[in-house]
Amino acid sequence: MALHVVAAGSPEQAAADAEPAPPRTLVVELAVAPGRALGWIAFCLILGSLLIWKLATVAQWLGGVLVLIGVVTAVFTALAYIYPAGRIVIDASRVALPRGRSRPGVVTYPRADVGAAYLLRRSTPWLRSAPVLVVEAAGRAHLFPRDWFASETDQARVVDALAQAPTPADLAAQG
Repeated sequence: MALHVVAAGSPEQAAADAEPAPPRTLVVELAVAPGRALGWIAFCLILGSLLIWKLATVAQWLGGVLVLIGVVTAVFTALAYIYPAGRIVIDASRVALPRGRSRPGVVTYPRADVGAAYLLRRSTPWLRSAPVLVVEAAGRAHLFPRDWFASETDQARVVDALAQAPTPADLAAQG
């Protein structure tokens, strides 16, 4: 196996620099851990049922709220098992965003319709883990909380990919 070294100012280096780079496509898989919620489902359903069964009116109302929380959490956990977690796909001509974690369907926008992408670190929506990735496209804001990603680096990669304008070579390669 031979090692070929190209000098910085050589014609070979200039030819390599002149070649168009292959189109860049970023695919970030959303992470989902549906088993994490099973303990909360069991806690809410069991404690709520005991409050409804054994105690007086106020505790029965509280038990009803706990059972309702347990049922809603169970539905979202079932969706996580039924549907894949989803993924964000960014290439030179389009951006495909999932409608949510473990929800069917993808929303696709032309790259030109994406207005901004940024991370909210301090002013996050209520009950969302920080930082929140916000992608503004076609007049809508798509929110992706930190716990939907395997790492915070994935969020930063999406912001960086959307901040880079596609080159004419990328657009020509996409067709």
